[in-house]
Amino acid sequence: MKRRSFIGALGNTSLMLLAGGLTETMAFSNKKTNKEFVFLEAEQFTNFGGWNIDQQSMEKMGSPYLLAHGLGIPVEDATTEIEFPSEGTYRVWVRTKDWVAHWNAPGTPGKFQLLVNNKPLKETFGTKGADWHWHDGGTVKVGKKTKIALHDLTGFEGRCEAILFCKDVNFQPINDIAALTKFRRKLLGLPEKPADGGVFDLIVIGGGLAGTCAAISAARNGIKVALVQDRPVLGGNGSSEVRVWPEGHTNKQPYPHVGDIVSEILPNIVKGSGQVFNGVSADYYDDKLKLEVVKREPNIKLFIENRAIEVVMNDNEISAIVIQNIRSGHQKRLTAKFFADCTGDAVVGFKAGADHEYKVENLMGSSNLFNVLDATNKEEVLKCECKDKSALAMKCEIGEFVQPFPRCPWALDLADKPFPGRKGVKTFGAEGLQSFANMWYWESGFNQNQVTEIEQIRDHNFRAMYGAWDVIKNVDKMYPNHRLGWSAYIAGKRESRRLMGDVVLDAEDFKKQTKFEDGAFPCSWHVDLHTPKKEFKEGLEGMEFISDYTRGAEYQYGGLYWAPYRTLYSRNISNLFMAGRNISVTKTGLGPVRVMRTCGMMGEVVGKAASICVKKDATPRQVYEKHLPDLLALLKEPGHKKK
Repeated sequence: MKRRSFIGALGNTSLMLLAGGLTETMAFSNKKTNKEFVFLEAEQFTNFGGWNIDQQSMEKMGSPYLLAHGLGIPVEDATTEIEFPSEGTYRVWVRTKDWVAHWNAPGTPGKFQLLVNNKPLKETFGTKGADWHWHDGGTVKVGKKTKIALHDLTGFEGRCEAILFCKDVNFQPINDIAALTKFRRKLLGLPEKPADGGVFDLIVIGGGLAGTCAAISAARNGIKVALVQDRPVLGGNGSSEVRVWPEGHTNKQPYPHVGDIVSEILPNIVKGSGQVFNGVSADYYDDKLKLEVVKREPNIKLFIENRAIEVVMNDNEISAIVIQNIRSGHQKRLTAKFFADCTGDAVVGFKAGADHEYKVENLMGSSNLFNVLDATNKEEVLKCECKDKSALAMKCEIGEFVQPFPRCPWALDLADKPFPGRKGVKTFGAEGLQSFANMWYWESGFNQNQVTEIEQIRDHNFRAMYGAWDVIKNVDKMYPNHRLGWSAYIAGKRESRRLMGDVVLDAEDFKKQTKFEDGAFPCSWHVDLHTPKKEFKEGLEGMEFISDYTRGAEYQYGGLYWAPYRTLYSRNISNLFMAGRNISVTKTGLGPVRVMRTCGMMGEVVGKAASICVKKDATPRQVYEKHLPDLLALLKEPGHKKK
């Protein structure tokens, strides 16, 4: 029997645990009692259809969920087949939420149905409660084998985390995450202890450009590497899922080979003056290339679609991590001498107790980029093309077919507000579609926790996007033959936790050109810090969604700065490296280092430093204290695969 079809028939002890009555170890009962029930994780559906798996809030929820991200056009059903322990009547509970209820917004855009053997239950889901909860779906009669489907009704971000069928029609589950997590693992037949995932020299957690480059660099320097990534693609913000175009200069003197790997795994595209590559077609980001390069490395074991959920400590060093597959729920324990936190949110360092900084106020926000398509043929009319096929990149062609868009009373009400793309509104010198789609400045969450509140931040971005497009299409009567073509549902973050190293780099170091003997990676982006843009704040205080950036002479530093190696390891966790936007910088120091090509070069340096640690039996700090000439010599070596 497939695991996703696993059926548990549990006794009173286990039922009481889910209901919050007991916290003791669950006991299985093989008897077919009136307590029989079936637990179905949404992420374990056989076929997702047009629904997407979203793992961004696992730290808070304990589980991923499925999202109907159709941009206003209902997505294809997610389907699976389950086998019940006995025929009869079951009460159905669906774990979901009304995602706009947080704002007391009118309407329920995330509506969906649960189909049992192709027939919808009477209850419509996604219509109650601002928080995740168990929505009572009433009772249903089933046979032994039953088809289950999630049927989206709107295309506007419906979501489902799990489904529970209970033979005891009076049973009521609760939302306690700890109890629910134990319950689901027992019922799904998952072992209490994680399986052995192997022993490595270096474990890299996070498969964005920083982590991918760190893994490749370390592997090519002769050490055994595990790369853990919680999405199905590599590249992070520079992937087809998020579509932020990688910026920053590579391959600069005196270490012209720092950047070799970055250049190798990114598409060979030179951006022209004024060109915008954010949010363009998926092909531009070449997810396949990154994956192929990693898979060709014999020293790398890739754990794709796995999330680090636990850190095992031995005094002030990490001995192992526990990872969980976001689809199956299976857990593995990975052991290593050294670890590299490339998660962006410093997930591993935070769990390990590493010194860090994070103040939830006046943050740079998160973006969910989007693009616009024109309907050039009938096949594109009123179909959900969320995977996109003809993205409007640098052109604004007029298609031949009308593309209506529904009114969105639950979205941000922007009918009397200026915003980019609206008639007569210029933003950074541009107007019309050129200022509306593909733009970085659609950004929110400036005073929210970018780790624990990311679902709400992302949803606010959606309300802004849908509200703006509603006004453009239905109030201003512009672009009748265009539609929303693609939007990221994975947030593109700029700022959250930063791990502290032996050097904490500040913007003043860039501007004063502070020299460090261990300068290891070049920074070329200006001191780029984002805040809500004043022109679009009025009437939206606390709900801003358009950002501004710092500019002028005081935010420049001469074009290039070599940042020190000592920003790339933890000052109190002895075997922890970091690369990416979570390195050792102040808030202002984050501005120049956070762009992706620069983050990728950090990873290259970490990979080479880790190889020295393994070969010299040294800590990351000792690489600086005792082996700095070795590191600097290694930085002069090519990063390409040795033949």
